[in-house]
Formats: sequence, structure tokens, C-alpha cells
Amino acid sequence: MSTFVQNRRGVLAMLAAMAVFTTSDALMKLVRTALPPGEVVFVRGLFAVLFSVALLVGMGHVRDARRVLAGPAALRAGVEAIVALCFVTALGHMALADLTAIGQSSPILIAVFCAVTGLEPMGWRRWAAVLTGFAGVLLVVRPTGESFDVYTLVALLSAVFVAVRDLVTRRIHPSVPTAAVLAATSTAVCAAGAVLGLAEDWIAPTPAQWAGLGGAGLAVALGHLCVITAFRGVDVTVVSPFRYSVIVWAILAGAAVFGEIPDATTLAGATLVVGSGVYTVHRERIRARDAARELGTADA
Repeated sequence: MSTFVQNRRGVLAMLAAMAVFTTSDALMKLVRTALPPGEVVFVRGLFAVLFSVALLVGMGHVRDARRVLAGPAALRAGVEAIVALCFVTALGHMALADLTAIGQSSPILIAVFCAVTGLEPMGWRRWAAVLTGFAGVLLVVRPTGESFDVYTLVALLSAVFVAVRDLVTRRIHPSVPTAAVLAATSTAVCAAGAVLGLAEDWIAPTPAQWAGLGGAGLAVALGHLCVITAFRGVDVTVVSPFRYSVIVWAILAGAAVFGEIPDATTLAGATLVVGSGVYTVHRERIRARDAARELGTADA
């Protein structure tokens, strides 16, 4: 059983992770207005590769890194590359809070996939939570409104691939070092940016843009490290809901840096998405507790 101190550490680490992820997104959005998406993904990925490889060497996991070249870890890296390209493409044309809220629909998509494929049964309460979450997403994207365009669809596609990525992550063997997964992911994202960049006219970044891209690469790598710290030795159902703090960080960053003030409809939609996700985690905790009780009764 995780202690209060461990859970508190996990919560603080998760809050920090969401803050630095938002910092990375804000820096990317600043440079994205002047640079093409492929170039942005490549340069940020390059900085992330340097950081993650240094981490891999520093932790002494170089010999174990070969395990990441096959199986779920390699697939995860490829999927993350698609996520990055979709996200950065949409980032240059959408409010940061809107894009972030759409991205947080991925846990809902995972729940639907698991239910449809029979991996995890879902009762009416969880289905109600899923439908509520989708209603929230519809409020944010407003498919019949003027703000709905191809970039909104790209943002939704990004959320779908985030769900795929998280499902694949579950199948990575514990023996594969986390630093190796991070290095492989950063390399795949960097390569994807380079490939997309072949169809773009690259622009030489200014010193300020180099600094922004470097800061974004460092921030995204630090964010992944914070997430790893957040989930070690803790009650996952206690820590997981705090991932939704990223919406709060995105609203604050969007307002402070870009002057983007979400309207009431967007805020209502984001609230439904967060509420749906938190309730889904709550139901998962109850299901796990009941299963443990049944197992204990059977062993008695």
C-alpha cells in the first residue's frame, strides 16, 4: 500500500510534469508562427535526443538499449512521431487551451477501445462517463461552428494516436529501460520532423527561436521524467486525475502569453472532459478494489 508521503510526491511530480509539458507547448507555439511544422518538430526532437541519450548513458542503460529496437517499444516510438506531427501542425492554428482539452480525451478513447474489444468490461456508469466526455469534446471543437476546420480534425487525430500510444505502452516489458524508451521516442520524432521537412522550405531560426526550441526539447524530456517519477511506488488512481491539471496550465499559458481567453462553452466542455476522466479513474479504482476482495475471499 502506498503511503501518504509517496502519493504526495507522485501528485507533485504529476503537477510539475503537466506544467513543463505546457511550457514546451507554449514555446513551440511561439516559434511555430514563424517556422514550418517539420522543422519545428525536427529541431525540438534533436534537443530531446541529446538530453535523452545523455540520460541513458548517465544511468548506465546503454547495453540494455537494444531491447527498444523491436516490439511494443519501437511501435510506441513510431506512434509518438505521428502524435508530434499532428500536434505541432494543429498548434500553429488553434488556441492552446482548446488543443489541450481535445488531447485529454485520449483516456476516454482508451476506455471505449477496451470495451469494444472486450479487454475490459464497462458498466452503464462508465459508459455514461464516456458519453459525457465526448459531449465535452464536442463543446470544445464545435463541429458546426466557424472554429471547426481541418486543424481541429488534426487535433482529434492526435488524440486518437495518443490513445494508441498509451495502449502500446502497457505492453512494453518492464526490463526495457525507461531512458531507452525516451531516447527511441525522441529519435523517432526527430526523424519524422526531418521527413516532413523535405516538403517544406526551411527557415534559419533566429537565436531566440533556437533558444525556444531548445527549451521546448528540454521541457518535454523533463516532463516525461516527471511522469515516470509520479507513477513509481504510488497509488496510480490517486495520482492519475492530476494529469488533467494540464488544462489549467494551458488556460493560464494561453491567456498570459497569447492573450487567448477561453469562452464559457470551451470551459464547460473542458470541465466535462476532466470530470469524465476523473470519474473513469474512480470507477477503475472501485473495480480493482472489488476484484481484490473477491480474490481474498476465494483464497480464504
